[in-house]
Amino acid sequence: MDATNILPILKKRLAFLSGGKDRRSGLILTIPLCTEQTSMEELSSTLDYLLGIPSDKCKARGFTVIVDGRKSQWNIVKTVVLMLQNVIPAEVSLVCVVKPDEFWDKKVTHFCFWKEKDRLGFEVILVSANKLTRYIEPCQLTDEFGGSLVYDHIDWVNKRLVFEKFTKESTSLLDELVVINDSEKSSQLDKERPPDCNFLPSLDPETVLQTGHELLSELQQRRFNGAEGGGVAWSPMDDELLAQPQVMKLLDSLREQYTKYQEVCRQRSKRSQLEDIQTKVMQVVNWLEGPGTEQLRTQWGIGDSIRASQALQQKHEEIESQHSEWFAVYVELNQQIAALLSAGDEEDLVELKSLQQQLSDVCYRQASQLESRQNVLQSAHEFHGTAQDLSQQLDGLLGMLCADVAPADGAAIQQTLKHLEEKLKSVEGALVGLREKGQVLMDQMSNQTSWSYGKDVPIDNKDNVDHIQGVMEDMQLRKQRCEDMVDVRRLKMLQMVQLFKCEEDASQAVEWLGELLDALLKTHIRLGDDSQETKVLLEKHKKFVDVAQSTYDYGRQLLQATVVLCQSLRCSTRSSGDTLPRLNRVWKQFTVTTEERVHRLEMACSFHTAAEKVLVQASPDQGDLPVEVEQETYEEVETVGKALLDRLTVPVIFPDGSEQYFGSPGDMASSAEHIRDKMKLVEDRKLTLHEEDEDEEDTEQLQYQQLHYEQIHDQDEELHDDEELQDDHELHDEELQEVDNELQDGEELELENETDT
Repeated sequence: MDATNILPILKKRLAFLSGGKDRRSGLILTIPLCTEQTSMEELSSTLDYLLGIPSDKCKARGFTVIVDGRKSQWNIVKTVVLMLQNVIPAEVSLVCVVKPDEFWDKKVTHFCFWKEKDRLGFEVILVSANKLTRYIEPCQLTDEFGGSLVYDHIDWVNKRLVFEKFTKESTSLLDELVVINDSEKSSQLDKERPPDCNFLPSLDPETVLQTGHELLSELQQRRFNGAEGGGVAWSPMDDELLAQPQVMKLLDSLREQYTKYQEVCRQRSKRSQLEDIQTKVMQVVNWLEGPGTEQLRTQWGIGDSIRASQALQQKHEEIESQHSEWFAVYVELNQQIAALLSAGDEEDLVELKSLQQQLSDVCYRQASQLESRQNVLQSAHEFHGTAQDLSQQLDGLLGMLCADVAPADGAAIQQTLKHLEEKLKSVEGALVGLREKGQVLMDQMSNQTSWSYGKDVPIDNKDNVDHIQGVMEDMQLRKQRCEDMVDVRRLKMLQMVQLFKCEEDASQAVEWLGELLDALLKTHIRLGDDSQETKVLLEKHKKFVDVAQSTYDYGRQLLQATVVLCQSLRCSTRSSGDTLPRLNRVWKQFTVTTEERVHRLEMACSFHTAAEKVLVQASPDQGDLPVEVEQETYEEVETVGKALLDRLTVPVIFPDGSEQYFGSPGDMASSAEHIRDKMKLVEDRKLTLHEEDEDEEDTEQLQYQQLHYEQIHDQDEELHDDEELQDDHELHDEELQEVDNELQDGEELELENETDT
């Protein structure tokens, strides 16, 4: 009976052999009854299976059966004990019924096992779980009875399944291997009889051997651990229950037959491989010398364009793809032949070397032709690609040369000219590359040969060579025409560069004049502190005007050159039509401004000269008595000074009606303040010289002012009463204030005179 047939029943753990032994070395059979109803039929099947495991020697020692009735009823326990009489009466030595704490007292009076010993054939005792050690050592009892024996029922079932599976598979495999080995031996003795190569074992010997080794290792490990007394204790999987020697014997027999079978397979594989190699070698050779050679012999063109060369390359790739399949077979065959040669079987060496040499010669020759053809097609593709690129570059260069030149400025012309030169240089480089690639292609075609019927046959490539040379000559002629046109365009562009340069410089002259005008208005504002400084400023101003004049003349000359270049280039005047009016307008503004500047400097020079004359002649610092200054000189200082002050407030009026002031209001205010200070200084000097003559006049004037003051006060009272004369009142107040101030000045002057006297 196999465990697989009653596997569901075994997993229920109705009974088990824990591996423990009684004091007579008999095996302990445990029947754990549960609260649920136990199927006697399943229990009987379990006992039949378990009792078939131990050896006859082990069975002869007898079994000690432990019936655990602690969770069951008395009638079930009694039924189980009676069933043991029918199942294993001869093998049972002792039955220990483990009773619960509260025993079935009344039940015992109706049935006494000790009285039935002769009829049952074995002794039955009722014992508590804690007293079971009187009959069995604690180390041979499982933990449920207070022992220390470790038992895992599921693990035991799994190991039994593995053991039975190995036993069954190994036995079947041994029978098959014996038949195969004997059949091969018979075929070797009778060489005319073909071997039966299709007969193979139904199981993998390696897998079965691996299973057996793992099982044996497990058994040995469990036995070793049990012997040590630690870890996993003695279990029913040791050699007494699972027949460890039986596993070892099966493994030895299986290894022996498997070794013979491996040799048989090696011989079979060698014969089959040799035959297969011969067949495949002839297939490769026949195809390469037949259809393969014919495909290459019909493909020798290079095409007349890049598209045609790409089509030829695609066709050649298809041919290479077909050859690659056969070359892969060649590589595989070569490896197989090398492996057989390394084996050293003398009877096959000559044949194998002959096959290898024949195959290598054909494959290398065909691969060489394929590579040569691929190189030619690759060079042809590069040649046509370079020719196409060169043609496109020439077309682009010709398009640039045929297009009208209308650049925006000289920098654009320089950029266009540079771009034109770069394109021409690129065309020259591409033409050199085309010649080199054409020469390489012709050299490769001159070395091409075709293998036909065992001989090298040269190929006629005259048409291909003529095509290559024709393409190179055509490109050379087109390049020469473009070079001539580039020379003409270069000359025209250089003239245009000069034209734009003149226009640019003329515009720059206008900007310079504008900057000079701006500088004249904003920075040339000083009038000098004395006549000498004013004269220096006049000299500097003349030089400044000379610079502006040269700038204006330079701009006029540039505009005249622009007109000449436009006439030479047969194009209308460009920016000169706008530049000339701007130049003239700025020059007129500058002329008006510089004239105004000259007038102011001349007036300032006259003013400083007259003032200095007054101050020098009237100054007592010379050591002599002051010289009397003419009244006309004082009047000249006052007149010129006031005129200059008035002129400083007047803007420069340009011909177009626009106005512009010199400097900022603060600058003008500073210049005016300086002039007023100098005028006051002259006035003070004049008063100092005439103050003695004016003392009497001052006294009379003071009396007159006092009288006039009284009159004004009287009028003021009347004005306060009349609202309609309010404005006159304000005017009288101002006059009154002026009179007060004059009186105070007169009193102060009189005091000063008295002090001086």
